[in-house]
Amino acid sequence: MWQCPLGLLLLLSLPGHVALGAQQGRGRRELAPGLHLRGIRDAGGRYCQEQDLCCRGRADDCALPYLGAICYCDLFCNRTVSDCCPDFWDFCLGVPPPFPPIQGCMHGGRIYPVLGTYWDNCNRCTCQENRQWQCDQEPCLVDPDMIKAINQGNYGWQAGNHSAFWGMTLDEGIRYRLGTMRPSSSVMNMHEIYTVLNPGEVLPTAFEASEKWPNLIHEPLDQGNCAGSWAFSTAAVASDRVSIHSLGHMTPVLSPQNLLSCDTHQQQGCRGGRLDGAWWFLRRRGVVSDHCYPFSGRERDEAGPAPPCMMHSRAMGRGKRQATAHCPNSHVNNNDIYQVTPVYRLGSNDKEVMKELMENGPVQALMEVHEDFFLYKGGIYSHTPVSLGRPERYRRHGTHSVKITGWGEETLPDGRTLKYWTAANSWGPAWGERGHFRIVRGVNECDIESFVLGVWGRVGMEDMGHH
Repeated sequence: MWQCPLGLLLLLSLPGHVALGAQQGRGRRELAPGLHLRGIRDAGGRYCQEQDLCCRGRADDCALPYLGAICYCDLFCNRTVSDCCPDFWDFCLGVPPPFPPIQGCMHGGRIYPVLGTYWDNCNRCTCQENRQWQCDQEPCLVDPDMIKAINQGNYGWQAGNHSAFWGMTLDEGIRYRLGTMRPSSSVMNMHEIYTVLNPGEVLPTAFEASEKWPNLIHEPLDQGNCAGSWAFSTAAVASDRVSIHSLGHMTPVLSPQNLLSCDTHQQQGCRGGRLDGAWWFLRRRGVVSDHCYPFSGRERDEAGPAPPCMMHSRAMGRGKRQATAHCPNSHVNNNDIYQVTPVYRLGSNDKEVMKELMENGPVQALMEVHEDFFLYKGGIYSHTPVSLGRPERYRRHGTHSVKITGWGEETLPDGRTLKYWTAANSWGPAWGERGHFRIVRGVNECDIESFVLGVWGRVGMEDMGHH
């Protein structure tokens, strides 16, 4: 009697369209390169075992998806070219696989081949030939150990992970998130304007610019990975001051991009710049609104050319200027140019800064940013000693500039009273206290009182008319 092979029986018993698929699969199966030739990359995986599959003879549907191909748990898989699932021999036959399992490293339940890599925060880990992981040892900008040490210490502030900083090295943070150059000695020697406090004049214990000038104090912008705090803090202070000094007739958010792209004399755009140069530009050339000339954002690609300047201005007489180009943002027509008067430096006594801030609006301050400042979540910041026991490369700092908006004082649970400044940063609203931070006042913490600038918005009578 004619013996019907098992495979054919299976084929005959299957409905038509499936049988067709099986036929195609059959051809493919004979031609497929053996999975083990490509290296079974997951020798420890559960395939046949997971599905409790072990089929006798040849059964094309006794198959499972495996690494973009198909592996089989039927006895036929071992015949010609092996396309068996990784655990077929072990689970179905109870014998060790006929080839050594792929050499690799385990991480997070996966086997990575030799030279495979994964990222651990800011460090790349590579699987070595000895099946050990080797990871870079760069200090990361977000350092969980440092966060823990700060939060366990009694420092007056809390640390946390700002997700935009995850995966960056500390080096990159210093390089791409700050961007104000220390002023030259001639600028540092700029004479200070002393504000005279009248005898018996008492300043309030707390003050906030946004309470005195509601709707005229602008929210912090985000400089991204552009080392342009020189342009962001300058535009931020000028925006508030133009709004205050025009009594709210003009309330522009001024354009940092206008400064980054057009103020190119001894300035380096997203690679850093000087405050005196930024204020000179605002006085002599002026800038448009952020709406008209939006931030183009610079990722960390330093090879690319800086975006060209898209906005120029010409004199109209009496020192005023007008734009000679349309707004780079084609949806906006208002290309008014805003200017300021010459910048002046305040005395570094906190009372003088307070009086100026209360009378004329927010001021600009230079500050030294240390490795722990990036982790600030809330409270009254002061630089902590948590990195002192670690190698030098964990302690980095660079110069930054911010907008001081007010002051106050707070009594801590242990009875200490801390006096502080409130300031706006330019790392977006998700960082710190809604984009702002508080920092110890009166002791020149992180140099914040060493170089403080004020300026007047250039506002003529015609600007006070109704637009």
